Amino acid sequence: MVARCVHADAFRLWPIFSAATLRRKLLEVLTCGGGGGSCRGRTSYRSPKPRTQSMPRPRSDRLAELLRAEPSECGDDEGEADAAARKAEVLEELKVVVAALQDGDTGSAGGVSWPVEAATVVRRKAKDDAMAREMLAMLGAIPPLVAMLDDSGGGEELLAAALYALLNLGIGNDTNKAAIVQAGAVHKMLRIAEGASGALTEALVANFLCLSALDANKPIIGASGAAPFLVRAFEAAATEQVRHDALRALLNLSIAAANAPHLLAAGLAPSLVAAVGDTSASDRALAALCNIVAACPEGRRAVSRVPDAVPVLVDVLNWSDEAGCQEKAAYVLMVLAHRSYGDRAAMAEAGATSALLELTLVGTALAQKRASRILEILRADKGKQAADASSVVVSTVSAPQERGAGGQCPGEEEGDEACCMSNEKRAVRQLVQQSLQSNLRRIVRRARLPRELAPASAESLNSLTASSTSKSLPF
Repeated sequence: MVARCVHADAFRLWPIFSAATLRRKLLEVLTCGGGGGSCRGRTSYRSPKPRTQSMPRPRSDRLAELLRAEPSECGDDEGEADAAARKAEVLEELKVVVAALQDGDTGSAGGVSWPVEAATVVRRKAKDDAMAREMLAMLGAIPPLVAMLDDSGGGEELLAAALYALLNLGIGNDTNKAAIVQAGAVHKMLRIAEGASGALTEALVANFLCLSALDANKPIIGASGAAPFLVRAFEAAATEQVRHDALRALLNLSIAAANAPHLLAAGLAPSLVAAVGDTSASDRALAALCNIVAACPEGRRAVSRVPDAVPVLVDVLNWSDEAGCQEKAAYVLMVLAHRSYGDRAAMAEAGATSALLELTLVGTALAQKRASRILEILRADKGKQAADASSVVVSTVSAPQERGAGGQCPGEEEGDEACCMSNEKRAVRQLVQQSLQSNLRRIVRRARLPRELAPASAESLNSLTASSTSKSLPF
């Protein structure tokens, strides 16, 4: 259908639009900017689709977020400012303390000398504060504290204060440990140790333990002559703390192979073997023994010469609840067995074979490996002994026998061969017979012969082996 539109001079035909088409056209006009202009060349209107991206938040939400963030930022700034103020305050206090140490004033206040008071403050500040240790060292607190060790007029109180201040400065700070040793503290501490009492001995041992933890300090302390003092402190310690600190210091020194001669000269090997039986010190004592026997042949020989060293170490192999001790004891035994026949004989006498076999079954992987290695050494040694014994037997059998006149044994007939046989030959023949019988029994068991074919008794075995000329020995 069409609608006729009549004008003054002509008429045109218009299609009749539906309601939906008319609405779409109106929307196209509106989206093109309104008016009667054509929307040609522009994209046609499409129905809106749901948007997946979130709409930008209103300005008010973002402003509220910034406002909420401002107090926390301000709080952080205030916290940093407070921390900086505290650091500045602590720095000023430490400067005053170090200045008092460097001043060298021997005056006193309240019965306590200024150096003792300053060293006590350094000890207290550096006890639990790593930053204070670093700052005190940078301010120059170490040289005056080391110089205080030469002041014998100050008494034990001054020496103890300086020693404990140096101890706290070195804890957990390798730079301070190196600086204390470079300042000459080791030799000064050894001079103090010559006539030190119990309290000073404890402070000295603690300082040697702290300083020896640094690898660069180990050779210096070992060569200084500190080993005899530490060994004496370990053997005759007044308290358990001193004993354990001395053992730990000796363990640190034993890590450096260059210190092995100094430690052996101080008599450390017997002390370590004696300490193996102490459960609280056995692990470190065995670790030091491992270091000593691995450092040089003199260390192995020194441990081997200690009475009952091998039985003590073999006994450790049965400590199933101490896997680390088993591994270390097995290592020491392995080194001893590798080089010394006497030590291998002592292990066999102490019953090490059964303990080693058990360790190969229930021990740790490292303990099993070391136990297997020891068993191989012992087995090879046993095989060598058997070979030597067989060569001796062969030479004995083939040696010419002395006979009387006429080639006959004195007092016996010519055909009686048993009377002419020496005791050694009888023993060898008996051993050969036993070996043959044992081998034949084993062959019969493996072959699983029928009952009627298998030898029924030892007499039948003897009859089978009576004419054999084999010289095989049991293995």
